[in-house]
Amino acid sequence: MENSSIRGMVLMEIESLISRSCAKGKMTKSFQHLHQLIVKKHYNAADVSIDYHRKRVAMDIVIDDNSYDPGTVNLNVPTLHANLLFGNLKDFLKSCLDTDNKSLAFYAGILRSYANRDVRLTAV
Repeated sequence: MENSSIRGMVLMEIESLISRSCAKGKMTKSFQHLHQLIVKKHYNAADVSIDYHRKRVAMDIVIDDNSYDPGTVNLNVPTLHANLLFGNLKDFLKSCLDTDNKSLAFYAGILRSYANRDVRLTAV
């Protein structure tokens, strides 16, 4: 029971962070990085670029993880270039949220990172 409440809490908090990051006039570099992280995680993308004015996401999606070796320089990783159009950024990012354990741990790490940034900003 406790496990499902933690899952729900992590999802609720990451959705809240997405909502705050998409508010008008709040687009900081930090929030842009958050958006890229969420899209990269969901699509297994190597590179993500978000054009907020044209409402487009351009990315290189890794097709085969087996050819990726973290110990060497990876020059020939097979990727597929995709250019997606979104109507509402907040809804698009929320649709990218996954509920598996690995993704929830990733989101919890993001939440810790943003909580630490808020603490540093208020402590100064």
